[in-house]
Order: sequence, then C-alpha cells, then structure tokens
Amino acid sequence: MIDQEYVAQRALVLHPVATGHRSSVAKLDRDEAIGLAEALGVEVCESEIITVRDIKVANYFGSGKITDINALIAQHDINLVIANTSLSPIQQRNLEKVWDVKVIDRTGMILEIFALRAATKEGQLQVELARLSYERSRLVRTWTHLERQRGGQGLMSGPGETQIESDRRQLADKMDKLKRDLEQVRRTRALQRTKRERAPERVVALVGYTNAGKSTLFNKLTDGGVFVKDMLFATLDTTHRILGLPSGQKAVLSDTVGFISDLPTDLITAFRATLEDVKEADLLIHVRDISDPLSEARKQDVLSILDSIEAGPKHDQQMIEVWNKIDLLVPEEQFELLETSKSANRLGEDNDLQTVSYPVSCIKNIGIDELCNGIEAHLSAFDEAVNVTITPKDYAVRAWLFENGDVLSEETTSNGNVEMQIKLPQMKAGILRGKHRHLFS
Repeated sequence: MIDQEYVAQRALVLHPVATGHRSSVAKLDRDEAIGLAEALGVEVCESEIITVRDIKVANYFGSGKITDINALIAQHDINLVIANTSLSPIQQRNLEKVWDVKVIDRTGMILEIFALRAATKEGQLQVELARLSYERSRLVRTWTHLERQRGGQGLMSGPGETQIESDRRQLADKMDKLKRDLEQVRRTRALQRTKRERAPERVVALVGYTNAGKSTLFNKLTDGGVFVKDMLFATLDTTHRILGLPSGQKAVLSDTVGFISDLPTDLITAFRATLEDVKEADLLIHVRDISDPLSEARKQDVLSILDSIEAGPKHDQQMIEVWNKIDLLVPEEQFELLETSKSANRLGEDNDLQTVSYPVSCIKNIGIDELCNGIEAHLSAFDEAVNVTITPKDYAVRAWLFENGDVLSEETTSNGNVEMQIKLPQMKAGILRGKHRHLFS
C-alpha cells in the first residue's frame, strides 16, 4: 500500500488486456487508470497497454514482458508500478522483487484514493475497514521474517505463533472494533432515516459513475457547497441538502459516493451503511456523463452496483437519468439527444418512470429547469388524492395533512367541519386510512 509520504512518486501505469480486446476501449480504460493515479497524487511518467495471452500464476506477466517493463522502469527512473487489474498477493510480491519497486493493483489504488479523500469520521471508518480487509490477505508480502515467537516460559515452552499469525490476529482485532463502530453508525443512520420518514420531505439520491458531474449538479440544485473538481473520486462523503421544488414543496437531496467499474467488494461492504441512504430514497437520479464514449458501459457498472445493494429499477425503485455534459457534444448530437428525451419522457398508462432522461449541462445551465419539473413530477406521480372530512375534534389531523401532503382544496361547512382534498404519497395515505378511517366519507 502507498503511504501519504509517497505522494510525489514517479509511476508507470500498466493496463493489461486480453487478446482481441478493442484497442479504442483499451485506451479509454488506460486513461481512466491514469486518472486514478493522478487522483492519488503520483506523477505518471509512462503508461503501457499490455496484451496478456495467459496470466502467469507467479508473476501475472510473461518473462519477456517483465524484462521489457524492467527496462522502462530504469529508463524513466520509475519507483512505483500501478497495474490496472487485480493481482494476487504472491504476484504482487514477486513483481516487487523482480522490478525492485513498489507495485499496487487497481484495488489497492482505489483504496488509497478513498483513504485520502474520506473526510468524515464515518467515511474514515469505512475506508479503514476495507483497507485492513485487503491488507489481511497480503501479509504474505509484508514479512520476510516469519520465525516463531516462543510461547510460555522455560525449556518446555511451546512453539508459539508465527509473526504472520500474530499480525493476522491483530488485524482481526482491529477489524472487529471497526465493525462495531460502523454498526453504531448504522444504528445512528437508521434513526436519522426514521426521522426523515416522519418528515414531509421525500428523499432524492444522486448516483452515478465517478466524475459524471454529480456534485456539480448537487451544487446547481441546492446551496450544497460540495467540493467539485474534474478528478475521479473528488468527493466521497455523503451530503444532504434541502431541494426546493417548482411548486414550493421541498425534498431532501443526497449526494453519494461515485461508483466505478471493478469497485472492490470490500469497499461496497464497508460503505453499505452509507449506501443504505440510496436504497431508502424515494427517487434515484442516475447522473451520466453523456460525452463519455463508454457512457453505456458506465451505466451498466452503476446498475450492477445498485443491484448488489438491492436498489434501483430491478428492486422497484424509481430512477431517472440525467444526461450531463451535453455542452461537450457537437450541436447535431445535442439536438438528437434533446429530441430523443422529449419523445421518451411521455409517461405511459402504466406510469413507467424508469426510462425517463433529462439532457443537461450544469456548466452552461441547460435543462436544469426541465429537470426540476421532472423531479417533482416523478415524486408526485404515485401520489394519491384523498377526500376527508375534518371535524373540530380532529384538527390535529388537519395539521398533519398540511405537513405531509399537498392540500388541493379546503372548505369549511356550516356545521364547522372542514372538507379537504389532499394529495399524499401512497405510504402516507395508507397511514391516514389505518389511523383515521372515520374521516373518509
């Protein structure tokens, strides 16, 4: 793993691809790996796309390619090699020995970026748990002295435990403590979600591939003030702000961590407490960089991660798409996208809202008003209009209706009762019927 003292290291980025892999896609994937390396703060001096026919158990690469890379390392004074793939602990250790430089794989690189970016206590706990889980499998490369520590006293003492066993035990103890701390975070978040469920505002969560423009859109829609930079994983910690809707109603907008292909499973597990906010949202907004040539592949990566946490369209959760950065397209492509979205955004009789898309440019302020109207339409699409009669003794219910719904009409009758028509979310309407069935005429 990379310590923060190595921020100025000179790096070689290697992107292995299988035989027959499309060169255009390979270049884009290599560029992403370079972006990750730069987000880590290292100086990328050279990069290589390497075709791998057979993965070698011991060194991953063949002997000829290892020799070629060794020459590159010497030529450019490289002291860090980043392999944009998953390396086994043995492969990582052997490559470090043969090249005499630090070697990390894609998982290690992403974990290091998360460790640098996590700002909140919760985020730091989550990243530390994932990092320890990753390092636990790599103790084989950490220790060259695996002598046993003698146990007990006297000549008859037992063999004791090896250094690696001791280290694994200490890591296990640290991980257990982190899991307990994160469980407390989970309980706290559960309480916060319960409070939000009781509040009238509904929750909208931004999801998307890293650097798709989620934080920029978040700042555009709210007074979020979230850090924004053209960098992979510029922000990690979840932020909530009030989103004002065109009608005057409000919702809670949540900006979540960006996703990426081959996101380490340890990170998904560690961030589950945070990602539960996504799972519980009333509406997901999938922000896509529509100018990215791999936009469709990135979409599938996001959907796959959502599915792994039981969120998204496959789990009956409303989701719309924001096609961001349309200002980077040529005018003809912009026009085509706008026309495509207009025809696709007509709601069918079955209220299928999961395919609706909104082309926007946060930088040029294009399509933002249409998106805000669309968010409100989607939040209210499944609302239910109910008619109730409020008697003087039920005026507490009237206050609850104003807090939890959109009052469409209200009229006081001669006998002092109030006839009301209210638009409520289905869940709230169900609560009203269950507790106050006598109000319905």
